[in-house]
Amino acid sequence: MAIDLKLFERVHSGRGLFAVESISLIYNALTSILILILFSRMDHPELMLMERLGIVVLTFGLIYLYQLFPCRLTAFIRMAVQMSLLAYWYPDTFEFNRLFPNLDHVFARLEQWLFHCQPSVEFCKLCPSAWFSEPFNMGYFFYYPMILVVVVYYFLNRFEWFEKICFVLVTSFFIYYLFYILVPVAGPQFYFPAIGMDKVNACDFPAIGTYFNTNDYLIPGPGYEHGFFYNLVEASQEVGERPTAAFPSSHVGISTIVMIMAWRVNHKLAYVLAPFYILLCCATVYIQAHYLIDALVGFVTAFFVYQLATLMYKRWFISPVFRVKE
Repeated sequence: MAIDLKLFERVHSGRGLFAVESISLIYNALTSILILILFSRMDHPELMLMERLGIVVLTFGLIYLYQLFPCRLTAFIRMAVQMSLLAYWYPDTFEFNRLFPNLDHVFARLEQWLFHCQPSVEFCKLCPSAWFSEPFNMGYFFYYPMILVVVVYYFLNRFEWFEKICFVLVTSFFIYYLFYILVPVAGPQFYFPAIGMDKVNACDFPAIGTYFNTNDYLIPGPGYEHGFFYNLVEASQEVGERPTAAFPSSHVGISTIVMIMAWRVNHKLAYVLAPFYILLCCATVYIQAHYLIDALVGFVTAFFVYQLATLMYKRWFISPVFRVKE
């Protein structure tokens, strides 16, 4: 039986900006102000400001398109573009926190004190074979597909909630990103090669100041090097990873929020995603992208971030969003 997607069903929003566009413009403005404050210390502030202006122009261009063709498809495009821009905003955090003294030594020492070892090192040593490496890397790689599945499910089955979940997701990302800008932690895959494994094995974790301002060497991930998902993760990290955003783990935090959203709309969907979620959470430590405390705090903060983003939506955008035109 064919599924009626109703992509061209005429809908109309009573507001000029969707909630997700409003929060994106607010984040754009806040980081633009920060660029102006740090202008003389930044590497390419003029380009960053121009890119932000381009995002503003794109946003209002899509609003104009929607006004010409107010349907579900153009509404989806508007919100999908804002979500896709997260791929720009994530490495952008590095352009700020690279100016501040790195804090990995604090977290590595805390890790050692809490667990009497470096779990990210011991974990991959304990499970080096392809039987562990490939499932963990698969879970890590399915981070964005998990988000896409839940977003599309809401679009197709709970369109009246679609704007809300897009807003909550993007706002959650921005909350984490603002924290990453101010708390520069790169994670084991950057910090350990910077200080050398001899020091790691000796439990010596020196401060490295602004080392990452001019160095961004990423150690190859552990595990089965010839694995399909291993190489997918390696390729994606080479393209988009920066020595930033380690604490708390947004991979764990956002995927937990995605699981909350999946559970609320369809328990079966949550059950299907659960194995990928568990593998993803384990993988953040296994591939040495995060310290164990990053993953644990990412899980705990997810519930607070979700509640905060939901409260923001209710306070600012509680009125009905879409009205179907007869």
